[in-house]
Amino acid sequence: MRIGLDAMGGDFAPNAIVQGAIKAKQELSAEDVIVLFGAKKQIEQIIEEQNVDMQGLEIVDCTEVIDMHDSPIKAFKEKPNSSLSVGFAYLKKGLVDTFASAGNSGAMLVGTMYSVGLMENVLRPCLAALIPKAQEGVTVLLDVGVDTDTKPEVLYQFGLLGSYYAEKALGIVSPRVGLLNIGEEEGKGNLQSKAAYQLMKDGGYNFVGNAEPSEIFKSNVDVVVCDGFVGNLLMKNIESFARTIAKRGLIDDFISRFNYEIYGGLPLLGANGVVIVGHGISNDKAIKSMVLHSKKIYDSKIVESLKSVLQSAN
Repeated sequence: MRIGLDAMGGDFAPNAIVQGAIKAKQELSAEDVIVLFGAKKQIEQIIEEQNVDMQGLEIVDCTEVIDMHDSPIKAFKEKPNSSLSVGFAYLKKGLVDTFASAGNSGAMLVGTMYSVGLMENVLRPCLAALIPKAQEGVTVLLDVGVDTDTKPEVLYQFGLLGSYYAEKALGIVSPRVGLLNIGEEEGKGNLQSKAAYQLMKDGGYNFVGNAEPSEIFKSNVDVVVCDGFVGNLLMKNIESFARTIAKRGLIDDFISRFNYEIYGGLPLLGANGVVIVGHGISNDKAIKSMVLHSKKIYDSKIVESLKSVLQSAN
């Protein structure tokens, strides 16, 4: 397969991106190719400094960069030769099978809409974060930043997207889906959560009811659904707390699993293709994980499976 990677996205690009790609290719098969989009001379220099050959790597020269301060929609129009614009163009044409970036997350969403678009019947895309459980495994938390004003029917669909991601990409059999709420009882919450509950309990997946925030770390739920505003605040709060604990020297196996390097990037579920959004501070280890996760999601055929399921659900 051909794995597209934005070499210019992120705080430590292009060095960390290229070095991460080099590490990832050592764990890929001979048939897999990482396609790097960015400034060719800079990328070649980094590869030369690492004293590795180009086998398993390709470079697509791009003369522009969409940075974190650019307006996503305006940038795609004004920077057609940026690494993001060209990368998404390749994804749309089928010249790469996946595309990942640690750059501007808003631009990643806009690029997805301009190129491969959303699957038929998907109301809104969402980002799925993996939160470590106290014992073992992870909880899929979604949405964590794309859709901040979410209607009940969208939350219902997030449950469907998250359930299939947990099953196909993570190997969780019959994932248990919970709705983030202030209490476990059915009548709890605001109007949004009450309406979503009614849709989700007859939603065609393994809905187990409301889940309080503490349930995210336990073993009785596998997918937790919320809107992007709440999810982003919750994810950042969890990450901040884990970093604070680690800095105080109280780290153990559980705390160490909150290291973003382990997971690399978040899949944009609902996209009509495999799109992975990485953390802006991604280092080479995180990029390596992001590349390998891209392959894992592509090999799971989750996009094809979701298309069929969404058609039936509609």
